[in-house]
Amino acid sequence: MSIDSLRRSAHATVSGFPPGFWWLWLSTLVNRTGAFVLTFLSLYLTQELGHSAWFAGLVVALHGLGGVAGSPLGGMLTDRWGRRPTMVTMHLAAAVCAAALAVVTDAWAIATVVLLMGVAMQAVRPPINATIADMVPAHDVRRAYSLNYWALNLGFAIASIAGGAAAFLGYRTLFVVDAVATVLCAVIVFLRLPETRPEAAVDKRGEPVAEEKVSVLTVLRDAPFRTLVLLNLLVCVVFTVPWIGLPLTMASQGLSPSSFGMVIAVNGIVIVGFQLLVNKLTDKRSPVLLLTLSSLLFALGTGATALVGSPVAFAATVIVWTVGEMIHVPTNAAATARLAPEHARGRYQGVMGMSWAVAGFIAPIAAGAIVDGPGPDVLWTATAAIGVAAAIGYYTRLRKALADEDVPTQQDVPTQQDGGNIGTPAVVKTVEVVEVVESVDIAEVVESVDIVKGQKAAAGASEQAPVSA
Repeated sequence: MSIDSLRRSAHATVSGFPPGFWWLWLSTLVNRTGAFVLTFLSLYLTQELGHSAWFAGLVVALHGLGGVAGSPLGGMLTDRWGRRPTMVTMHLAAAVCAAALAVVTDAWAIATVVLLMGVAMQAVRPPINATIADMVPAHDVRRAYSLNYWALNLGFAIASIAGGAAAFLGYRTLFVVDAVATVLCAVIVFLRLPETRPEAAVDKRGEPVAEEKVSVLTVLRDAPFRTLVLLNLLVCVVFTVPWIGLPLTMASQGLSPSSFGMVIAVNGIVIVGFQLLVNKLTDKRSPVLLLTLSSLLFALGTGATALVGSPVAFAATVIVWTVGEMIHVPTNAAATARLAPEHARGRYQGVMGMSWAVAGFIAPIAAGAIVDGPGPDVLWTATAAIGVAAAIGYYTRLRKALADEDVPTQQDVPTQQDGGNIGTPAVVKTVEVVEVVESVDIAEVVESVDIVKGQKAAAGASEQAPVSA
């Protein structure tokens, strides 16, 4: 492939987005570049403060538990307050928590701060995803989510490298840097990102129309979306297990912790290096097929872990399920945006985010219990079975709900009134009428009209209605 073709491919991957999307992309990159807390929290608790590994695991689990509450909270605020106020508020709250970790030393105070940080960090995801769905045309939404996910992983890779190199400054210094980066992220959103929440609907007299109240229970009554959430929960469990089960499995085979570090680093390297290529290869593909494929890749990659025994082979399994991750995350986010009503995008994204948080809470506990009990082979066999079950679910239960994604919808049809923004169903109907008219033989119509005129004249009709051909 020539340099020109690579340049054209890269341009096609990143072109066509409004400026606001790139400010949001930059805020994601800045935020993740300073994300040192979760990366070094367990080391800080055990090495710096002398707490047990059990307590460190509990604190990390509390972060996930906070996300279970934070995701629906962020979704509700996104639809009520707006996208930008929710993002700014939650970024600042996360920054306060990061700064507090540099000060507090009491064990349960740290646990409380981490729990609140989990709430804030997860609450910011629904407004980000809703903003992308608001400002990006429907046919480009999945590509936009892919680029934002790439920024997230690029920032995380930078944070891991920079944090490791700067650890000699002390963990508390890293937490302060995290707080500063998060504040900078909030400033970018406040100054550069426009509010994208759809305006309230109005009737013919210009008065606001009362919208149906939407709660978490209301969202879960949406059968196709409920199915999407439950299947995503299964995939998230499979995705989360390797982060806990893989180091335990490698240790049981006598491999060193440094070997695990090199193996798991493959995940970030593959995402940063190949996410844009995967975007190009999967663009315009059926979302159901992509979700099915990603689930099978998760099943294959994690299931094969039970059969390998060297660092190179473990790294190969990581590559397989990482490709599944690169396909699944943006496709699932786009499917959520597709199923969500415009006025409830925040709540739908919040409920979907809750499935990620629940998986982040239960998967570590389940993985540790299975490894200590039946053994690692049972763990990886179970993840393979769950991944296959999710693939079957996607293919059989969501084919109708997510079909015809590329057919123009009322969001894709431009109108002359709005300058090419959101179209109306009337435009679609007009297109259908034009197609019907074009299929009619005009000569036959004219001849029929002439016959009708002659018949009326012969009958001596006193008032002849004007007939136009």
